[in-house]
Amino acid sequence: MISVLGIFVADISFSGPKIPSIGETILGTKYNIGPGGKGCNQAIAIARLGGEVNFFSKIGKDEYGKLALNTLIKNKIKTDHIIQDKNLQTGVAGIFVDKNSGKNAINVITGAPSTLTLNEIKDNLNTIKKSKIFLTQLEIPKDVTLHCLKIAKENNVLTILNPAPASDLPEEFFNYIDYFTPNETEAEFFTGLKITNENEAKEASKKIINMGVKKVIITLGDKGLFYSDGKDDIYLKATSVKAIDTTGAGDAFNGGLAFGLLKEKTIKETLVLANTVAGVSTTKIGAGDSMPFINELKKFN
Repeated sequence: MISVLGIFVADISFSGPKIPSIGETILGTKYNIGPGGKGCNQAIAIARLGGEVNFFSKIGKDEYGKLALNTLIKNKIKTDHIIQDKNLQTGVAGIFVDKNSGKNAINVITGAPSTLTLNEIKDNLNTIKKSKIFLTQLEIPKDVTLHCLKIAKENNVLTILNPAPASDLPEEFFNYIDYFTPNETEAEFFTGLKITNENEAKEASKKIINMGVKKVIITLGDKGLFYSDGKDDIYLKATSVKAIDTTGAGDAFNGGLAFGLLKEKTIKETLVLANTVAGVSTTKIGAGDSMPFINELKKFN
């Protein structure tokens, strides 16, 4: 079983010929409203691959809250640990997508999850303790995230931190992370090193390993990924696809990573799987809705 702590937001995405600059108005081609939020996307990715998932989050009692619950139930994700508060709004994200490249710019309003407290999460800790893997990000208040990581490690649960959005972390965080999964922008934030190729990713990985992380995977978008555990390094090129929307690709990768580790695949097999899941997700519109089902991966193997 995998436990995922994170947020749900309703993604409102706008597709157009480019991402508008400050002060610029463009005429787009279409818009889409669907499930999003890193935690929810990652949980969906795991569930669609066939993994058993518990999702921990907080939402409002509103229309977007209904979308959250319906999405989780439809994807067979356990909702026992979802807190609803009628006085708070479910989060939303505004996403601009360049229809030519699939690249995006995103503004997230986290809403209800930004108020999640240690007291609210305490009844869920037993589920985390019994999990095989605990996956989280940096969209939930950091004191809650740190506490859950610590509880997971104290109970021999494998931990994955997707450090997004990138922000300063207390040093203690790094004591409880087995897998640290930044993209190139986030890795630059934590290391101060610009990353545009494999060699630069390798140097950044060394700095991150020295912080106390056991294993680091830097995702490099259309350039692939770089993995290091301080001894062995693996570089993989990106899965060859025609990308139309990269929203949620990093979440697809983290979901694939967690699922591969759950199935006790080798690290190389796990990285190939996660890389494929991420690639296939970019061939579909949206975030949560773009997470691929396991049978969609076959033609890429």
